[in-house]
Amino acid sequence: KLERGTVYLRKENGKEIGVPIGKLSATDQRWARSAARKARTKEPQAGATEEASSSRATADRSAASAEWYQWRGANRDGKSTDTGLLKDWTEQPPKLLWTAHGLGAGRSSVVVSDGKIFTMGVLDGGTCLIALSESDGSLLWKTPIEGEGSAIVNCTPTLDGDLVFGTTFRGTLACADAASGEVRWKKSFAGDFGGKMMSQWGYSESPLVDGDRVIVTPGGPQATMVALDKTTGRLVWRSPVGSFNSRTPAGAGYSSAVISNACGVRQYVQLVGHGVIGVAAKDGRPLWTYARVANSTANVSTPIVSGDYVFCSTGYQTGAALLQLVRRGGRIMPREVYFLNHERLQNHHGGMIQIGEYLFCGHGHNQGFPICIHLPTGRTAWGPERGPGRRSAAIAYADGNLYFRYEDGTMALIEANPREYRLKGTFKIATRHAESWPHPVIAGGKLYLRDQNDLHCYDLRATRQ
Repeated sequence: KLERGTVYLRKENGKEIGVPIGKLSATDQRWARSAARKARTKEPQAGATEEASSSRATADRSAASAEWYQWRGANRDGKSTDTGLLKDWTEQPPKLLWTAHGLGAGRSSVVVSDGKIFTMGVLDGGTCLIALSESDGSLLWKTPIEGEGSAIVNCTPTLDGDLVFGTTFRGTLACADAASGEVRWKKSFAGDFGGKMMSQWGYSESPLVDGDRVIVTPGGPQATMVALDKTTGRLVWRSPVGSFNSRTPAGAGYSSAVISNACGVRQYVQLVGHGVIGVAAKDGRPLWTYARVANSTANVSTPIVSGDYVFCSTGYQTGAALLQLVRRGGRIMPREVYFLNHERLQNHHGGMIQIGEYLFCGHGHNQGFPICIHLPTGRTAWGPERGPGRRSAAIAYADGNLYFRYEDGTMALIEANPREYRLKGTFKIATRHAESWPHPVIAGGKLYLRDQNDLHCYDLRATRQ
């Protein structure tokens, strides 16, 4: 059971132990919350009507879907579990519910959980973590985590229980209390780990929380990645992956790490300056590297992991690759299943979505031409299509459809259909203060679109209340 932030577990000997939910992994936290919701709705309370019980169950399902607590959603794959959403925007586009102002400069997206929204912005020259109310976007708190001198921030924060984590452009990692905004601890990628970026656009990754650790990528020669105790910031391990590609700069890329269990080994897969890497979750031991997909300017898109496979892509006229991780002589090695050159597929920074055997994304450097690829073979199922918007497209998925956000401020609904390209409506985002790059977020029947100083919240529900 779950009571006041503590999960109570019954051991085989019948003894019950309590564990703070924040100590559990993100997966276990989701399971605990889901189990608690099921327990609450399993039997009606005495005197409760069938209608009231049904209403509570519906509300709990809605609460379960209102969870987008880290970069690209619960599984870092760009997919929302929301259902009951608008299927076509041609005659009924999403309604703007509210707009929050005063978020400052930033390309950060947002995370949503437990009635709160978290993001980052540069205000009065300093970088802040920011918390808003999910109901109306009103400010709950803002906390400076780095002083004057910042112009922009790229990181989407990560929420884990009662903690929220964020990284600044210059590489300050901060852990703050999610309720109050009070800073618990901070680390400097450069000062503490000798870190550096591969190029000029600043640290952009969203920290990955795995159990009691937070995983980040300083990009230093002795600390390509590090694992820290999430409650104290204490160093658990550092991973010196080393140089493996003379064509591209060393250092961190603009991607965020994902978890893989390929070959039965829990590992973190990340795209850095030299290419794609795999690092053992247990101790940071470098497991494997792959260089061909890297470019010398900016490696951005979060890799897609599925079983023993990794799919990766970069822009700047580079391309994409499907890798199979295999065991050879006690080691894990990447086997290139295929490589697609930049004319076949390149995803710049808008992200990719895997649904079954198919991959959907925007194709082209600084372009978002909708395309669908059959992942096992690399064959183009359809596209690239011109699409309704212009330049790069950041995408998300929910309830059978893809949400394309174009750089020019166009939002498009495209059916996630591997047989054909089917556009199902568009609308213009309420503002466009700069390039419309922050990734869309879908949670609790709402669409969240950050635009620098503003955050827009749209109603996606097919049946509006």
